[in-house]
Amino acid sequence: MPRNLDIGLLRTFIHVADAGSMTAAANRLHLTQGAISQQIKRLEDMFGHVILERGRQGLRLTDEGERLLGKARKLVKLNDEIWSDMQTPEIAGQVRLGVPYDLIGTHLPEVLKAYARSYPDVDISLVSGSSPELVVALAAGKVDLALVEEPSGSTGGECLAIERLVWVSARDGRAAGMRPLPLCLVSETCAFRPLIFAALESANIEWRVVFENSSIEATSATVGADLAVTAWLASTVPAGLDILGTESGLPALPDFGINLHMPRSGASPAVIAMATCIREAYR
Repeated sequence: MPRNLDIGLLRTFIHVADAGSMTAAANRLHLTQGAISQQIKRLEDMFGHVILERGRQGLRLTDEGERLLGKARKLVKLNDEIWSDMQTPEIAGQVRLGVPYDLIGTHLPEVLKAYARSYPDVDISLVSGSSPELVVALAAGKVDLALVEEPSGSTGGECLAIERLVWVSARDGRAAGMRPLPLCLVSETCAFRPLIFAALESANIEWRVVFENSSIEATSATVGADLAVTAWLASTVPAGLDILGTESGLPALPDFGINLHMPRSGASPAVIAMATCIREAYR
């Protein structure tokens, strides 16, 4: 007798495998850790194999889990494509997407290209700003959804990824050893700013702000000239600049979540579709 797979269980399994943690997967799916654990158990009982094991570094896939993961991705993707193709009426309208300055060059080109191909009748507008500014803009209805950088564990939005906040300097630069420490920051409302200052205060390191601007390019040029250091998410550090470790003498910085913020109610089909594209890119 043929058996039918539960797409929801496979989707949960993919989230757990990608996150490496049931807790992180539960946060992304807005479920309890217990519910996630039960769904994984149902999959294992269905196949008669253990697909996840707990090790020193957290959860890891078993050989059977590795075999399942690739095919599960294909099946879930096909499921979502079928739903998208069968949607009526066709999606049209406008989407205003809020994005922090430093995330524009990461997954965003991929997101916009895929979205424009799938929904050619939607007009897309980008609004750049610091994360706190984008939260305010969403509440005021000036953007329809926003990517927001917030300290890890924040509950304001749906967590898409956890990133390290790192110190950045010129290649073989000397600025990190100067006192007061010269800093170049993107803006006064930067989400990283208060935590950078708190870390330096805890380490008893004096600092001075050399340059404050709203341009990633200007910050990169200032740091590249060895006039200052800055702090960025690890995945956004431009080629040619160095990520500093503890040997630099600078204090460790906290992790940040890249969170998707949606309106509390009334999101249009075009906005919901954009959110789906963003989730897929970060997945």
